[in-house]
Amino acid sequence: MTKNEPKKILTINFGGIGDEIFFLPTLISLKKEFPNSKITLALEPRSKSVKDLTDIVDDLILIDPKGTNKYFEMFKLLIKARQGNFDIVVSSGGNKLISILLFLTGIKVRCGYNTGKLSEKLLTHPIPLNKNQYACAMYHDLIRGITKHNTELPEINIEKREIISNSVLIHPGVSKLSVQKGCIKTITPEVWAQTIDLLVAEGKKVMLVGGPDDKECIETILKNVRTQNFENLYGTTKNLKELAELISSAEKFLCSDSAPLHVAVALGIKTYVIFGPTDFKTLIPESNKIIPITTNDNCSLKPCLWARRQTTCKNLDCLKITANQISQTICND
Repeated sequence: MTKNEPKKILTINFGGIGDEIFFLPTLISLKKEFPNSKITLALEPRSKSVKDLTDIVDDLILIDPKGTNKYFEMFKLLIKARQGNFDIVVSSGGNKLISILLFLTGIKVRCGYNTGKLSEKLLTHPIPLNKNQYACAMYHDLIRGITKHNTELPEINIEKREIISNSVLIHPGVSKLSVQKGCIKTITPEVWAQTIDLLVAEGKKVMLVGGPDDKECIETILKNVRTQNFENLYGTTKNLKELAELISSAEKFLCSDSAPLHVAVALGIKTYVIFGPTDFKTLIPESNKIIPITTNDNCSLKPCLWARRQTTCKNLDCLKITANQISQTICND
């Protein structure tokens, strides 16, 4: 290790599993620039399983900034940051208070988004926040001042399986938090069931998978699907790593706008994604391996979720995607 190479790097990124996968290219580039450093990631407890997908992260700090004790949690983060003897801190998030938090850590090199004059004084590397780009690139901007490396896509470390010929793996669910917040981001279970029927009729080897949050959705699909010639794998994957291994075996992957999408991107699997009220241009890379499936609803507000509203509207014209459209998109590609 050279004299000036940082020994310890603290990175902070709050959000779901998808957000942490988006953040991986930033961590990878940091490791390329400072190969002998140790990287600590502060994240929400619900996203800690991301560590099972990568060897880039050495340690985790679990912080719950959205719980009832959020101020205590942020104080806990500050204490851990001050006690950790870190040389660099990199934090995402557009809150104006982040620059104050980073300054109070006492860490010499502080990278965050430029949220105004205060951040320009308190951060050593205030970076413009550009939300109109792929999220991996948005996060990667944070380290432009300290590395010339540019990792464009997330990478995960799992034991890949042999690809099953002519297979389509379907993951219909979205996160439990999205459901609780009233964020409807995918088609109905009935349309998912129709899609399975059509894909099987086209001769595809269909596999259905989901996690604990998808129980109600999967049960409704199973009640409505007509064919029996598909493999129900619900409940066979116990964690994110096992799901990633299963996704690696699929020739094609069909999913909603959710964390498994970003796992598939990292694995380089041909993926088809149902998009409604969210902005697919910021959620998937420009690649012929990642195909967004949308409807031409001519909604002037779309994409509206997060950008203009925190819950989806009642009409949901943006999700009036038919099973026939989905099946044809997959089978004709």
